[in-house]
Amino acid sequence: MVIFSATAMLFYSIALVLVASRLFHVDGPNRKLVAGIAAIGVVLHAAALSQTIMTSDGQNFSLTNVISMVNWIITFSFTILLFRLKVIVVLPVVYACSVISVALLWLVPPEYIIHFEIHPDVLVHVVLSLMAYSALMIAALYAIQLAIIQNRLKNKKIVMTSAMPPLMTVEKQLYHLVIVGVILLSLSLATGFIFLDDMFEEGKGHKAILSIMAWCVYIAMLAQQYWVGCRIRTAVAYTLTGGVLLSLAYFGARIVKEIILQ
Repeated sequence: MVIFSATAMLFYSIALVLVASRLFHVDGPNRKLVAGIAAIGVVLHAAALSQTIMTSDGQNFSLTNVISMVNWIITFSFTILLFRLKVIVVLPVVYACSVISVALLWLVPPEYIIHFEIHPDVLVHVVLSLMAYSALMIAALYAIQLAIIQNRLKNKKIVMTSAMPPLMTVEKQLYHLVIVGVILLSLSLATGFIFLDDMFEEGKGHKAILSIMAWCVYIAMLAQQYWVGCRIRTAVAYTLTGGVLLSLAYFGARIVKEIILQ
């Protein structure tokens, strides 16, 4: 696992340098080279994850493993879509987080064993939750990207070229991601209510409440956009607020239990 983790970090770091060094260059980074190197990192990252999650005792869904898995989904998505993304301001952040999340696999190795073979219904809920969180975190990255571009345009620090789409295009992509994320989050909440009997028990109730609050934030964002329209700043605020609430729901208590109080 250490070999896979170390080499994955190496390839992610190379991809990070290649992107960051030519981020605002007129021609941008060499996307074929970046995608090829990042893809190797993604494969090695997946290999490291499989070794640390699949154990003889069951499936190790510790906090660090889940964080790394979410980051793998985000990195995989951005790498696959690299040739379709004209604006890649947040790509260095994605690859930097990848390096950190892979490092966490062997630097902070707590265990949280689950037996999904006994509870396949829980597996459905967990998969939907991970997909929803990943989609909405990608939306949060898009929101940050949107805010950066708008700020640089206002301060005349960037010039719109054929390689950079209009803000409205990026904004539309943000709403598409939020819609996909909200659908997945709705399914995640629904399966939680159906399959889990302890969603609101002591020590777990905050997860459901914060997730529902995040869902309400995203629904309010989409409703406002549909009826009266959202300014970019408002859309960014909605997206980041929802992302923070979901992060607290998914990881807040586990950070305290598995890392701080370990």
